[in-house]
Amino acid sequence: MVSTRPTRAVIALAATLLAPLGAVTLAGAAAQPPSTPRAEPAGMRAEITWTTHGIPHIEARDFTSLGLGSGYAATEMSACTLFDTLITGRGERSRWFGPEERYNDQVTLDATNLQVDTLVTDLHDRKVVETLLADEVRGPGRQARALVKGYVAGVNEWVRDHDVRDPACRGAAYLRPDVTALDLWYGVYLANLLASTGVFVPQIADASPPSPDDPGLPSLPVRASQVDQDALLRALGRDPDAPFGSNATAAGADATSTGRGMLLGNPHFPWRGRYHFTQQHLTIPGRYDVAGASLVGSPAVNIGFNKDVAWSHTVSTAYRFTPYEYRLVGPTTYLTDAGPATLERREVEVRVRGEDGRLSTVTEDLYRTPEGYVVDSPDTLMPWSPASVWAIRDANAEHLRTIDTFLDMGKATGVRDLLRRQDAGSGMPWVNTTAADREGKVLYADHSVVPNVPDALAQRCLTPVGRVLEQVAGLPGLDGTRAGSSCAWGEDADAQRPGIFGPGNLPSVVREDWVMNANDSYWLPNPEARLEGYAAIIGCERCERTMRTRVVSHYVMDRLASGRKETPRSFRGHQYANRVMAAEVMRADGALDDVCEQTGEREACAALAAWDGRSDKGSRGVHLFEAFVARLPSAPLDLVETVWRTPFDPEQPLTTPRDLNTDNPQVVEAMQAAIDAVRDAGVPFDARWGSLQVAGDRGARPYGLGGGTGDSVGNANALASRWVRDHADRYRPITYGSSHIQAISYRGRRGVDARTILTYGQSEDPRSPFSRDQTRMFSNEQWVRFAWTDAQIRKDRVRQQVVTR
Repeated sequence: MVSTRPTRAVIALAATLLAPLGAVTLAGAAAQPPSTPRAEPAGMRAEITWTTHGIPHIEARDFTSLGLGSGYAATEMSACTLFDTLITGRGERSRWFGPEERYNDQVTLDATNLQVDTLVTDLHDRKVVETLLADEVRGPGRQARALVKGYVAGVNEWVRDHDVRDPACRGAAYLRPDVTALDLWYGVYLANLLASTGVFVPQIADASPPSPDDPGLPSLPVRASQVDQDALLRALGRDPDAPFGSNATAAGADATSTGRGMLLGNPHFPWRGRYHFTQQHLTIPGRYDVAGASLVGSPAVNIGFNKDVAWSHTVSTAYRFTPYEYRLVGPTTYLTDAGPATLERREVEVRVRGEDGRLSTVTEDLYRTPEGYVVDSPDTLMPWSPASVWAIRDANAEHLRTIDTFLDMGKATGVRDLLRRQDAGSGMPWVNTTAADREGKVLYADHSVVPNVPDALAQRCLTPVGRVLEQVAGLPGLDGTRAGSSCAWGEDADAQRPGIFGPGNLPSVVREDWVMNANDSYWLPNPEARLEGYAAIIGCERCERTMRTRVVSHYVMDRLASGRKETPRSFRGHQYANRVMAAEVMRADGALDDVCEQTGEREACAALAAWDGRSDKGSRGVHLFEAFVARLPSAPLDLVETVWRTPFDPEQPLTTPRDLNTDNPQVVEAMQAAIDAVRDAGVPFDARWGSLQVAGDRGARPYGLGGGTGDSVGNANALASRWVRDHADRYRPITYGSSHIQAISYRGRRGVDARTILTYGQSEDPRSPFSRDQTRMFSNEQWVRFAWTDAQIRKDRVRQQVVTR
């Protein structure tokens, strides 16, 4: 049930917004005729105040009602993606979209609908989520359950009251008010598996014993030097050419003009689909007050702030799983230290829609050991061969604590309390945390869910191929024969549950100057804070940093080196500075121009020399430099001459490698290839970057954008063109990268200065005025002043409604 109380000013503003849209409401739903208000039952009740840009501020008396408002608002802005997520969690993609269509979550999962449904249906058959819900240690707490219960009630209430007008799913038969809490819990559970089981869905669903026609690859010893590292990492969901990640920087009392904390967070995630963000503000007066952004389907704020502390997340380098290799004595019989055992074969029935629209049932099978699902994955050196078979044990498959963790972090009173609450939840699935608080403390921590595999255990349990996996990719492949005994994951006394590292064995640091992370390992959150002595499964130590890490580290370093502290304005200004770190390094001593001149391409080299060295939308020549870096040799150094004269030095981690090797013919060849590629594309060498790099999301105008490629080129404002459907005729249509950006500064009596930008807008519906308004602002390097106090919300109010159930 919904009631609205628009003010005169609200009606006027709504009329202005809607004038060009005809009968489309603010959120793009069909206009509803006035109706007689129904009596409100003594159940759930939430008040939603919508402010400019379609941001919902939800106030309720308890967590169930808070969830009601959150679910209602999320459906209004993202109905198609939300229901797509629920269908995936039900194992019904083949039923609605056909078995052969592919599901690409635009992060790690790329599989047919049938492959996805085979795995998810088996999770349902095994009642995995139901079992976790009944587990007092591994399952969610009372408030998280209440939040989810209310969220699905809000989803159902919105669907009862509205027709979805988004062309992506308008009129779909699955848009029904029958969503259950279990549906959402399965969606949350699958999101937890993003960086683990989710990487291997096709290899799990299609795993089958070797046969004479398909014997699998022989399990012969493999040398690390024979392995294509990039290909292996790509197969493990860690594509070095298309990483998923983020930046986060926190400045503390010693580095800020206010003497208080500041946070600049920028997650790099897809601009559409399951893993994009929506903004929200959740309040229970006197008990709970937190704002920020949530991934679609999450009732809790994932990245955000309250009156005392702000935090953001970056993807961690830690692995969430370990593969176990089992020696076979038959196609499905493997050895254990207790004797031979038989793989569990599971038959799964999946409902599929044929080309004629009729439903039928197909039967698929998959296999398990006590550690987890069998994979048949030659690309990751883990085939099912006559000699051995591999299975995956997944730490994120063994809990349902994620909502608890995020929910409780919203109550934190400072960075230390934030980390304590995170550890109590132990449900941070695959990200680092960077935070700043009102008192001027800053935090970096990788206290995510990591298998308890210390280095000593790994070394005594590595199989020959498992050792190669560890050497090349940092992933220990363990002996499945001893998986139930000496090679089982360990237990820490301070861990929330068995099998994962406790806080004492995970890296973190609290300081009063600054910390950062840009998806490199935990080792160097600050040059004066080198975190060492942790298990290799979490990440590398004393290892090379990306150009993106180097540019983000220089945010505060350069400001302090000039004798100035960070102000709120200067700190948030780093987001739009659009520095290009690789160019700054390569241009030293004229090296980049020297390389270009060796090609003899005068016009191209003149454009490159005139380039301002930044990736602003008005910069000219960015595309030449991006094309050059993309073509630099990346093979192992024993196969090619080095790109750099000065190699990486762990004692100078933020200034090495450096000195572009102008004598390396492969470097000159890369420049020539880049020039040829730009010429062949028909693009002028001095084209404005904003005419080439444009917003490529569905239905949006092609706004020109600053920023660019992250890790290799060194853009902190990282943007990428992946899986393009819209504006495919453009040079570089953007569908991925900078997403929910927040710049939070604590200001003493002046409270919280919160600036945000959701690069792709709140609403997925291209008919909505909130589908591209923030994209336009992002293009113009502007910020949204996020309404936080009651007075700010009243001033910024567009409309107000009460939702009951």
